Amino acid sequence: MNKITFLLCLMGLSNCSNVSNTKPTFEAAQTLNATTPEFNAYWFAGKAELCRYDLEQARYGEMRKGNAVLIFVTEPFSKKKQVKLDDVQKNPSDVEQVLKLNFTKKFNTGIYPYSIITSSFSPLSLPQKPLKVGSSVQEWCGFSFAQLNLNAKEYTSKSFSYFESEGDATIQIGDALSEDGLWAAIRINPNILPLGKLKILPSLSYLRLAHQPFQAIEATATVSDASFNQLPVQQYMVQYSKRNLKIFFDKKFPFAIQGWEESYDDFGKVLTTRGTLKKVLMSDYWNKNTNTDDTFREDFYK
Repeated sequence: MNKITFLLCLMGLSNCSNVSNTKPTFEAAQTLNATTPEFNAYWFAGKAELCRYDLEQARYGEMRKGNAVLIFVTEPFSKKKQVKLDDVQKNPSDVEQVLKLNFTKKFNTGIYPYSIITSSFSPLSLPQKPLKVGSSVQEWCGFSFAQLNLNAKEYTSKSFSYFESEGDATIQIGDALSEDGLWAAIRINPNILPLGKLKILPSLSYLRLAHQPFQAIEATATVSDASFNQLPVQQYMVQYSKRNLKIFFDKKFPFAIQGWEESYDDFGKVLTTRGTLKKVLMSDYWNKNTNTDDTFREDFYK
């Protein structure tokens, strides 16, 4: 039994203190999927999963239309440096297999565009706690960037912004969950999603758009049957005191995320940001970067 499998088995026998004991059971997820041939065949085939969504984004008290893309791919990650490894043979004990998610949003506000990307690196051995999260928000006024790093059980955040009140800062988050890690946790195994009362850091992109402090807050998480875009799905809901996040996903492996809804006060109005799945493509996209590959992009955004 290799190290990763051993860790996964251990995890299947233990519970986090902030996870309730009443969990739904999902098909093909009786044990952590990272140990199954089905999981390996899907996620270690040398391709990424590209998911395009129609986006309705709340900004400045109005709804904006745009596109969102969720890019999931497995990678060898350095536990020490918390970066993708160039040579996994150089120091095998430093290797941690992660499911990386690059979550992008693009939408316009009046004359100028917004571009947002959040990258999370969730270890297959403990996907509820990503080793690293980075998020950047770019628009014509400037850009902001934040990074979350896990050291043992505690998170530290570094934040950079052109706003004086949000300027360069290092913030100790402490022992908490990260909302940005929940998306990959669903894809790895929804059976181990944290439920009940949680201490969680909201998504880095939300904190920047809403100009909220970087701190973990109380929330409650539940899983239930639901319907989204006329499809029967599972709903994972995280309820904060002033914000609700719902992620809708398939019950069967590979637990595709069909969409999400995020409701909160946006410049004096309670609005709901929504993403709806339109297309899924498995691709080694990093090898498709020539002019002749433009057809892949055109088809992806049809």
